[in-house]
Amino acid sequence: MSKLEPQPGILEITPYVGGASSVAGMSNVIKLSSNENPFGPSPHAVEAFKKAGHELHRYPSTDHASLRAAIAAQHGLDAERIICGVGSDEVITFLCQCYSGPGTEVIYTEHGFSMYKISAHAAGATPVMVPERERMVDVDEILKAVTKKTSLVFVTNPGNPTGTMVSSAELSRLARELPDTVLLVIDGAYAEYVEGFDGGASLVEKHDNVVMTRTFSKMYGLGGLRIGWGYGSAEVIGMLNRVRGPFNLSMPQLAAAEAALKDREHVERCLSENTRLRAWLAEALAELGVPSDTSCANFILARFASKEEAVSCNKFLLEQGIIVRLVAGYGLPNCLRITVGDEASCRRVAHMIGRFKGVVPDPAAEKTEGGKA
Repeated sequence: MSKLEPQPGILEITPYVGGASSVAGMSNVIKLSSNENPFGPSPHAVEAFKKAGHELHRYPSTDHASLRAAIAAQHGLDAERIICGVGSDEVITFLCQCYSGPGTEVIYTEHGFSMYKISAHAAGATPVMVPERERMVDVDEILKAVTKKTSLVFVTNPGNPTGTMVSSAELSRLARELPDTVLLVIDGAYAEYVEGFDGGASLVEKHDNVVMTRTFSKMYGLGGLRIGWGYGSAEVIGMLNRVRGPFNLSMPQLAAAEAALKDREHVERCLSENTRLRAWLAEALAELGVPSDTSCANFILARFASKEEAVSCNKFLLEQGIIVRLVAGYGLPNCLRITVGDEASCRRVAHMIGRFKGVVPDPAAEKTEGGKA
């Protein structure tokens, strides 16, 4: 038996499990389990990635200056207060490394992203889950949970896997009423899907203890490259850079992200199609007796009558070569999270859920009943 012992909290971690991407024995499956952009990245990003391949023997920049300048120009931010990471997950890890640890508490909400709990444990902190109200972040519950040990509060806005959104007024109240010793982290992974939403940038400008995180994995279609960023006060970003590895992003990552950011035509097309198809899918499922909250992201959280019905529907969809996401691990056992795909995928998943619910006839069953099978 080994006498090696991990740091406190490591044994409490249940490793993160991503959405499934394949079905045994099937090819050409429809993957709607990971909230990926069905239209992929900008062609300019793909070209930039390819060109960067000619310089793979060179080290990338350590300060990500060009990408930070592009992000700052696009969002009207101070480039010196931006940090880039391997997805926003890495920025979340930096935050827990720098501002939590043994003896501290990290607050996250009932249906919040599971990496908050994992990163808190990895830093030796105690994760504290607070209840939501009908799948909505409840600011009062967060404030009620704050103690002298609280170091960080994580809020996903829009939420994942709920798709719901905290109002600007409530988010402002949370930032205003939190003690200035507590760092509020607004995770805006899906902020691009909400027209006119700054992801929390205006609150960062008003409060030194507010940080915003963002990603290139969703709207920009670069999930396979893992690129994220954060924005905060000069003091906080300075602390995060102390623990950031000098070459945490590769040259192809940096080049592709900058090109993706600058292709506004591609972003606008993806936003328009997601908005249109999200509304269509939500309405189609509601007509089948499967409701969902108004989603502000690129997925629908479909609610079924029971855990058993959700599990059975998931099994049926897998048999049809359609992969969605069970979210019982997020405290939503009666729900399936369904990514908004392209039009064909949306129509296919709605049709098959209709078949499962018995609302849409099964052609094979009709033939059998008619004596033609």
